[in-house]
Amino acid sequence: MTFATESKGVYAIATTPFQENGSLDHPSIDRLTDFYQESGCTGITILGIMGEAPKLEPSESRAIIRQVVERATVPVIVGVSAPGFAAMRSLARDAMDMGAAGVMIAPTPALRTDEQIIGYFAQAVEAVGSDVPFVLQDYPLTLSVVMSAGVIARIINDHPSCLMLKHEDWPGLEKISKLRAMQAKGELRPVSILCGNGGMFLDFEPERGADGAMTGYGFPDMLVELVGLHAAGRRDEAHDLFDAHLPLIRYEQQLGVGLAVRKHVLMRRGVIACDAQRKPASALTATARAEVDYLLARLALKDKRAAF
Repeated sequence: MTFATESKGVYAIATTPFQENGSLDHPSIDRLTDFYQESGCTGITILGIMGEAPKLEPSESRAIIRQVVERATVPVIVGVSAPGFAAMRSLARDAMDMGAAGVMIAPTPALRTDEQIIGYFAQAVEAVGSDVPFVLQDYPLTLSVVMSAGVIARIINDHPSCLMLKHEDWPGLEKISKLRAMQAKGELRPVSILCGNGGMFLDFEPERGADGAMTGYGFPDMLVELVGLHAAGRRDEAHDLFDAHLPLIRYEQQLGVGLAVRKHVLMRRGVIACDAQRKPASALTATARAEVDYLLARLALKDKRAAF
């Protein structure tokens, strides 16, 4: 299984389930994989920023890749971003050997100039191999690397193995429009654009030219429906659905507790057994848990998926 420049829909950014003692929860990994597929996701992305990849031992990362790839019936993309290219190369080649569809690469936070960014991705592609399909991650809010539309186009045009852009700029709607305008003028070759940011701007991103979402909001089934409504031209219904979930989506966007909220929701939905994160981590206070549960109860009045 692979992905392509025409890929659409929802690629779920998978969390990494842990037990209370911090060890991997393999049964929950299986349930989570099944849950994403049953929700209608067209792909799964593992070992991303919200997957707590830096907290894993190399052997654990490979065990997760093998487990998810062997169980999944949709393309699996593996986050391989690392401080050095040796580790990136090793994980990327192992992931592809296990059957992954491709990898996701983010810029290292040390990059500042356009030339540095372009040079970094040239070296990254050389390291993992030009035969390895990859997703270019643009996430300046967390990575502090600002990539203009022109720089993104240069990277995509220079490297045929770049098939997808994970767009997470904020504000970023105008960037999507600019990229699609560049494509229409022949300045950018075709590329799939999936958006992150927890779905925060998925009410308008498809209207600007995005092909869907690549994020880990606790209701991927809602994201799938939302993208489908946009594709069908049912604009008001899409916005009504988004508006119902917006309070919870917004709450999850708080810096430092977003993953804790996401894992709590997945636990409440019965997908993972425990909402623990591997240390260091910021857990939800009792008050915060009660607030999330309150938002879920209110959401259930509008969307039966939250009635659990």
